Amino acid sequence: MSTDTPATRPTPGTVTLGGDLTFGSIGYGAMQLTGPKFWGPYPDHAKGVALLREVVAQGVTFLDTADVYGPHSNEELVREALHPYPDDLVIATKGGFVSGGPGFTEMGAVGNRAYLRQAARMSLRRLGLDRIDLYYLHTPSMTDVPFEEAVETLAGLREEGVIRHIGLSNVSAAQLRTALTLTDIAAVTVPYNLAIRLGGPVRRVAEEHGIVFSPWRPTAIPTGEAGDAIRAAVEPIAHRHGATVQQIALAWQLHRTTNALPIPGTTDPAHLRENLAAAHVRLTQDEVAALTALAPEPTDETLAVPVPGRS
Repeated sequence: MSTDTPATRPTPGTVTLGGDLTFGSIGYGAMQLTGPKFWGPYPDHAKGVALLREVVAQGVTFLDTADVYGPHSNEELVREALHPYPDDLVIATKGGFVSGGPGFTEMGAVGNRAYLRQAARMSLRRLGLDRIDLYYLHTPSMTDVPFEEAVETLAGLREEGVIRHIGLSNVSAAQLRTALTLTDIAAVTVPYNLAIRLGGPVRRVAEEHGIVFSPWRPTAIPTGEAGDAIRAAVEPIAHRHGATVQQIALAWQLHRTTNALPIPGTTDPAHLRENLAAAHVRLTQDEVAALTALAPEPTDETLAVPVPGRS
């Protein structure tokens, strides 16, 4: 029997974080507003400020940054452009990675209590906030402390009122389940798109527990034959909807997972508007199924997610 009917998730929709913060289902990832290879400040400062203001003007109510972007300059740019913040703007940032050079080539992962407490408070200061809405542990791969200890540090920061909700980045499903035995987790971010499904097991655990699932690189399609095959499969669907391949990739994220929060980044206002328009694309169940079938999803919940430091 055909299932060629509209999928049930309303678009444009909203996502609720931790039971008390609701925002639009497509956010903005600010990582690209840094220098070459994510090192140093964004070269065209005025353009960066204008772009962030356009993000808010277009109705985006969730913005994602991290202390390692720049490092630090990305958070500072967000504050300069948007502070005092709109009442409905939710800001997420991350801590736990340190970078010693361009391109995240000299990465370290630090999770001890003193460092994470300092990192969170410094992000608080740079962003000009009284409390960080969502603070991610940027990686579980610390060499100085066990993963569990880092999660417990964030739980303590939440109790102190430094952060409102805890997120986890680059974790496996098994690590997410472990964290849930220690404290509430409001959001996770891992690789997940039409071509790469490494975050599939995490997505399933997140949906099971009502956790916001934020796929990073949500529209990425590889080059070469594999990417060509995916584009060839997506293009007819895009044509039917008068949309781009990238818009279909974003719409699939929203239809695939009820608690999805893609955060595509861009430095181009026209591209920003194109991304946001994807929230209005209404895929059919058959289209969602066809897009989902383009790549296999792992079933092993202990699968470790590679950690390039770029979520």
